[in-house]
Amino acid sequence: MKHDDICEITCVDEEKVKRVKESVSQQNTMAVSQIFKALSDDTRIKIAYALSVEDELCVCDVANIVGSTTATASHHLRLLRKLGLAKYRKEGKLVFYALDDDHVKQLIQIAFEHQKEVASHE
Repeated sequence: MKHDDICEITCVDEEKVKRVKESVSQQNTMAVSQIFKALSDDTRIKIAYALSVEDELCVCDVANIVGSTTATASHHLRLLRKLGLAKYRKEGKLVFYALDDDHVKQLIQIAFEHQKEVASHE
Protein backbone atom coordinates (compact mmCIF):
# COMPACT_ATOMS: atom_id res chain seq x y z
CA MET A 1 0.00 0.00 0.00
CA LYS A 2 1.39 3.40 -1.01
CA HIS A 3 1.32 6.23 1.53
CA ASP A 4 1.29 9.63 -0.14
CA ASP A 5 1.40 11.45 3.20
CA ILE A 6 4.97 10.42 4.09
CA CYS A 7 8.21 11.90 2.73
CA GLU A 8 9.76 9.54 0.20
CA ILE A 9 13.27 10.78 0.99
CA THR A 10 14.92 12.18 4.12
CA CYS A 11 15.57 15.90 3.88
CA VAL A 12 16.07 17.86 7.12
CA ASP A 13 16.17 21.66 7.27
CA GLU A 14 18.66 21.81 10.14
CA GLU A 15 18.20 25.53 10.85
CA LYS A 16 14.41 25.18 11.20
CA VAL A 17 14.72 22.03 13.27
CA LYS A 18 17.24 23.65 15.64
CA ARG A 19 15.13 26.82 15.99
CA VAL A 20 11.92 24.92 16.71
CA LYS A 21 13.57 22.40 19.05
CA GLU A 22 15.00 25.27 21.12
CA SER A 23 11.61 26.97 21.20
CA VAL A 24 9.81 23.76 22.22
CA SER A 25 12.34 23.05 24.97
CA GLN A 26 11.70 26.50 26.48
CA GLN A 27 7.95 25.87 26.74
CA ASN A 28 6.18 23.94 29.46
CA THR A 29 4.58 21.45 27.10
CA MET A 30 3.53 19.11 29.93
CA ALA A 31 1.41 21.83 31.55
CA VAL A 32 -0.18 22.70 28.21
CA SER A 33 -0.88 19.03 27.48
CA GLN A 34 -2.64 18.78 30.87
CA ILE A 35 -4.96 21.61 29.82
CA PHE A 36 -5.90 19.77 26.66
CA LYS A 37 -6.19 16.49 28.56
CA ALA A 38 -8.66 18.13 30.96
CA LEU A 39 -10.67 19.52 28.08
CA SER A 40 -10.67 16.19 26.22
CA ASP A 41 -13.31 14.88 28.63
CA ASP A 42 -16.81 15.36 27.16
CA THR A 43 -18.36 16.54 30.43
CA ARG A 44 -15.56 19.02 31.15
CA ILE A 45 -15.66 20.50 27.65
CA LYS A 46 -19.43 20.94 28.04
CA ILE A 47 -18.81 22.70 31.34
CA ALA A 48 -16.07 24.88 29.84
CA TYR A 49 -18.29 25.73 26.88
CA ALA A 50 -21.18 26.61 29.21
CA LEU A 51 -18.85 28.90 31.15
CA SER A 52 -17.71 30.51 27.89
CA VAL A 53 -21.35 31.31 27.04
CA GLU A 54 -22.27 32.55 30.53
CA ASP A 55 -19.77 34.56 32.53
CA GLU A 56 -20.61 32.68 35.72
CA LEU A 57 -22.72 29.68 36.74
CA CYS A 58 -23.44 28.08 40.09
CA VAL A 59 -22.60 24.39 40.56
CA CYS A 60 -26.33 23.53 40.50
CA ASP A 61 -26.72 25.23 37.10
CA VAL A 62 -23.67 23.41 35.74
CA ALA A 63 -24.99 20.06 36.96
CA ASN A 64 -28.34 20.74 35.29
CA ILE A 65 -26.70 21.78 32.02
CA VAL A 66 -24.52 18.67 31.75
CA GLY A 67 -27.11 16.31 33.22
CA SER A 68 -25.12 15.22 36.26
CA THR A 69 -25.33 15.35 40.03
CA THR A 70 -23.96 18.40 41.80
CA ALA A 71 -21.22 16.15 43.24
CA THR A 72 -20.11 15.11 39.74
CA ALA A 73 -20.25 18.68 38.47
CA SER A 74 -18.23 19.84 41.50
CA HIS A 75 -15.60 17.17 40.84
CA HIS A 76 -15.14 18.34 37.23
CA LEU A 77 -15.17 22.01 38.22
CA ARG A 78 -12.50 21.40 40.89
CA LEU A 79 -10.28 19.75 38.30
CA LEU A 80 -10.73 22.70 35.91
CA ARG A 81 -9.89 25.03 38.80
CA LYS A 82 -6.83 22.99 39.82
CA LEU A 83 -5.49 23.31 36.25
CA GLY A 84 -6.04 27.07 36.22
CA LEU A 85 -8.92 26.97 33.74
CA ALA A 86 -11.68 28.03 36.14
CA LYS A 87 -12.08 30.10 39.29
CA TYR A 88 -14.82 30.22 41.89
CA ARG A 89 -16.41 32.39 44.50
CA LYS A 90 -18.74 31.51 47.32
CA GLU A 91 -21.84 33.55 48.01
CA GLY A 92 -23.66 32.34 51.10
CA LYS A 93 -24.41 28.68 50.48
CA LEU A 94 -23.88 28.90 46.72
CA VAL A 95 -20.64 28.42 44.78
CA PHE A 96 -20.24 30.17 41.44
CA TYR A 97 -17.67 29.22 38.80
CA ALA A 98 -16.28 31.19 35.87
CA LEU A 99 -13.50 30.63 33.38
CA ASP A 100 -10.23 31.87 34.80
CA ASP A 101 -9.48 34.45 32.11
CA ASP A 102 -10.12 35.54 28.55
CA HIS A 103 -7.42 33.22 27.15
CA VAL A 104 -9.33 30.18 28.38
CA LYS A 105 -12.57 31.56 26.95
CA GLN A 106 -10.89 32.18 23.59
CA LEU A 107 -9.41 28.68 23.57
CA ILE A 108 -12.85 27.12 24.08
CA GLN A 109 -14.56 29.38 21.53
CA ILE A 110 -11.86 28.81 18.89
CA ALA A 111 -12.12 25.04 19.34
CA PHE A 112 -15.88 25.15 18.78
CA GLU A 113 -15.55 27.51 15.79
CA HIS A 114 -12.98 25.14 14.28
CA GLN A 115 -15.32 22.18 14.76
CA LYS A 116 -18.12 24.05 12.97
CA GLU A 117 -15.77 24.69 10.02
CA VAL A 118 -14.66 21.05 9.90
CA ALA A 119 -18.27 19.86 10.05
CA SER A 120 -19.28 22.21 7.21
CA HIS A 121 -16.56 20.74 4.95
CA GLU A 122 -17.66 17.13 5.44
